[in-house]
Amino acid sequence: MKKIYSLLLVTLSLMAVGCKQQQEKKTDMQFRELGNTGLMVSEISIGCGGFEKLDSAASLELMTMALDSGMNYIDIYDANPKTRSNIGYALQGRRDEMIIQGHIGTVWANGQHTRTRDLDSTRAGFEDLLARLGTDHIEVGMIHITDSHEEWDELDGSPFLEYVFQLKKEGKIKHIGVSSHNAEVALRAAKSGWIEVIMFSLNPAFDRLRGGAIPWEKGAMENLQGGIDPVRVELYDYCTTHKIGITVMKTFGGGGRLLDESTSQLGVAYTPEQCIAYCLAKPCISTCILGIDNMDELKRDLHWLHATEAEKDYSNVGPRVDADKGGDCTYCNHCSPCSVGIPIAKVNELLDKAERDGMTPELQAQYDALTHHAGECTHCGACLSRCPFGVDIPTQMDRAKEVFGK
Repeated sequence: MKKIYSLLLVTLSLMAVGCKQQQEKKTDMQFRELGNTGLMVSEISIGCGGFEKLDSAASLELMTMALDSGMNYIDIYDANPKTRSNIGYALQGRRDEMIIQGHIGTVWANGQHTRTRDLDSTRAGFEDLLARLGTDHIEVGMIHITDSHEEWDELDGSPFLEYVFQLKKEGKIKHIGVSSHNAEVALRAAKSGWIEVIMFSLNPAFDRLRGGAIPWEKGAMENLQGGIDPVRVELYDYCTTHKIGITVMKTFGGGGRLLDESTSQLGVAYTPEQCIAYCLAKPCISTCILGIDNMDELKRDLHWLHATEAEKDYSNVGPRVDADKGGDCTYCNHCSPCSVGIPIAKVNELLDKAERDGMTPELQAQYDALTHHAGECTHCGACLSRCPFGVDIPTQMDRAKEVFGK
């Protein structure tokens, strides 16, 4: 009898493992590395804002569908006790399935969410986060909103930053990140040597902001560039090269503005699939954090898992740029396929690096290793009709030939 009981336990255990593996196979979610953290995160993930509007039962239903669909990353910036408690309730029994990006320096005061650098307030806010989530740690401790150079400078040597380092030393956070809407500040953070993850506002509209402009600053969205801002190009390139993960906020333009022609900053409506595809085209992007208020929005966004390439194609959406205005390459690969097989996006990326930072033997070796080179360009022009940013690709190929020698 004892032997039969043991065999039964083994069988049940194997069945449980099999069921879990079967569930894992059912999801079509794709996963990406979160920089150098060793974590694999779902391409689309969940924001916390909607949990403020739900009760505990609805929160559990939403979280269950998200987890079952393969979402394994959540951003929790909101210090609202209801938001945090609802998420904690919804994660009961499944905490290990979710990678938590929680913010440090965010508190609930006078009935509203508030950013702080005060040490006592920061400590109380973080301890409240852990308590309401029912956990003793979070995977990513995100320094909450650093949008100006002054704010970044003030972190250096501050008690606030010492507290963040202490949290990591104690294992209460595993990795350190920072959130910013300013490309110049985000680039400084990337180059600091101690930031592992950057939460950054990115979408087809914001990429056209100039320099360190903040999206909601007066006039910022009225003076957009024709192509992607050079500071953003450098940020994305640096994070790719140095394996710093970027988690995207404002994927749909902030409040879903890009999804409606009447509110879109570009005057045309994008679909959720086009916005997500735009962001994920950049190799430094680890996940797109989506603001989801209810089950209908979650189901809408989960269509990404089954979307066709045609549904993801954003190349013909939004204002196009005339080639003679010098649109900048975003390495999105919509120009492909080249009629002679040139990897145009990669050539442009290496060319930008060489012209910005100077030629190096490493860059030359990377270029030489390509199967086809810029000198093979026939100027057929097929790529020009597909480029959403008006890049003068034949001229780029001529320049690359001069720089790299073939």
